[in-house]
Amino acid sequence: MDNKSIIGLLNKTATLLTLHGANPFQAKHYANAALFLEKVDKEVMEMEPEELGGLQGINKGLVALIQEIQDTGTLQRLQELIEQTPQGVLDMLKLPGLGHKKVRALWQELGVQDLKELEDACKSGRVAQLSGFGDKTQAAILSGLVQTASYSNKFHYASALSYVDAFELAFKAVFPRLLISAVGELRRKLEVITTVEYLIGAIEVANVVEWLNNYTAAEQHILTSGPLSWRGYFVDNGMPLSIIFCTPTEFYKQLILQTGSEKHLLLSTPEGQPLGKTISQATYISSEVEGYRQAGFPYMPPELREGLAEEAWIQAGTPALIEATDLKGVFHVHTQYSDGQTSLENMAAYCQALGYSYIGITDHSQSAAYAGGLRPHTVQEQHHAIDTLNQQLAPFKIFKGIESDILPNGNLDYPDEVLSQFDFTIASVHMGLNMDQHKATDRLIKAISNPFTTILGHATGRLLLKREGYPIDYRAVIDACAAYGVIIEINANPWRLDLDWRWIPYAIQKGVKLSINPDAHHHLDITNMQYGVYMGRKGALTKEYTFNTLTREEVEVYFENRKAKV
Repeated sequence: MDNKSIIGLLNKTATLLTLHGANPFQAKHYANAALFLEKVDKEVMEMEPEELGGLQGINKGLVALIQEIQDTGTLQRLQELIEQTPQGVLDMLKLPGLGHKKVRALWQELGVQDLKELEDACKSGRVAQLSGFGDKTQAAILSGLVQTASYSNKFHYASALSYVDAFELAFKAVFPRLLISAVGELRRKLEVITTVEYLIGAIEVANVVEWLNNYTAAEQHILTSGPLSWRGYFVDNGMPLSIIFCTPTEFYKQLILQTGSEKHLLLSTPEGQPLGKTISQATYISSEVEGYRQAGFPYMPPELREGLAEEAWIQAGTPALIEATDLKGVFHVHTQYSDGQTSLENMAAYCQALGYSYIGITDHSQSAAYAGGLRPHTVQEQHHAIDTLNQQLAPFKIFKGIESDILPNGNLDYPDEVLSQFDFTIASVHMGLNMDQHKATDRLIKAISNPFTTILGHATGRLLLKREGYPIDYRAVIDACAAYGVIIEINANPWRLDLDWRWIPYAIQKGVKLSINPDAHHHLDITNMQYGVYMGRKGALTKEYTFNTLTREEVEVYFENRKAKV
């Protein structure tokens, strides 16, 4: 269990204590413990009691909590609270805009214990009558219920990977010679998936089915399974698992058919029939490359098989997609100066150890008080620390950046004399997210037009399967970035993945460069970069249009030239 998971346990305990009306100081004890751990950049589960007790600022109460988690994997107080709380009330806490105080009122004053009862209470108007709620809150809750229902039975791509990796390792340990591959949404690396699908090439299916039935992490749906399929779900989270069997000689034919979207398989071949039909009728296919060649197509990487832009590549050939190895540096990184969990020094050292040539530090700006946003004097302190580290780490380079809030009027968060001190600025919206398309678009375009804006951060503010992004006119925003020379971020946090990959081709068409950024708040978050690469590839992003494929020297020149124009 890592620090992030421990912080989650502590915060959940604080939330449930408040929900149950416990002494506020009890809840604050757990909340403060979580806040303390957010500033510890070493994994506390690996520490001995003496080392734990030696952490600056730690108290005996927190040491005891960590030791309890080390010994049991949980907190007894948390388990007691969970047992005392109906599951439906816990589900209510997940609704957008509903904090623990409002959930407590709904539960204790209205007797609402699950989402269905909450919906009924809203439709009858009883929620609006509660003190502190009203018609607008009631309407927002109903909207949140509809939104949450639309997310059911959907899973983040990143969340699926841990189950998938464990499944593949276990399978290959028993069947090292069998052909196996992910197919469908998982192989196409969609940001949100509904089912984990695999194709297995085997002559003797019975042995594989027996192994699957004994695989404790998943259970079978007997009624939906068949002679050439095994269907079930992962026990932990209910994520559907579907296994399709074929003979080894049919494997690559089926790999194409089971990977491509319906639209992709309906693409017309030079002979005038659908791609899927052409592949199905092929006598034998030795590889996917060979299969596409037989159909008269260039090979198309799995990420591109969505049926959206493939026709343009039939004549021109598929683009050379961005690779993780093309990336030379990392931007959009938070440290302990704001709400990051890793120190500036350790964040830089970690990036250097991964082989990157530079890092762009972008802690939150002053308006983000909730995230420890930097006041001007703290900016000076951080810049002094960066200067010192740059002397020690050369030729590795730390660029001085900031993630400046885009204020409701479209202005950036600092006056020009402060903004001019940074090498670059990422402009992002964090507050006032409830906007219509006109207001959101105007707000972004005003920020984009600011000469100090270098990169537009997470363009829509979405949180996948949790919060819809504010609506924007994508073309107008991208056109503005093209006009003002602003880079657009592909935020690689797997809960954001924003800019949406479907708009990457338009950005490229307009000559806008994109930067794959991890939005890291912990050094391990740097590995988010892989998800940004996946989304870039889905949008046909190439090295040429990816800003952080530039060398350190090229980035230095770019920033210097841009600042010289201000």
